[in-house]
Amino acid sequence: MITLERLWTVEEVSEFLGVPVATLYQWRHHRIGPRSRKIGRYLRYLPEDVMSWVREQE
Repeated sequence: MITLERLWTVEEVSEFLGVPVATLYQWRHHRIGPRSRKIGRYLRYLPEDVMSWVREQE
């Protein structure tokens, strides 16, 4: 059975992590934040990528 999980927006990740949207864009530019993907002109995150990144932080 295939389950499709909805991708998170920048605003949703910002709220989840408690950081400003601008910080997520800076992290993406410096390649230090959670993995993100461009879908057309939109930036999206897989929830499991965000959670994995959170677990890796000390």
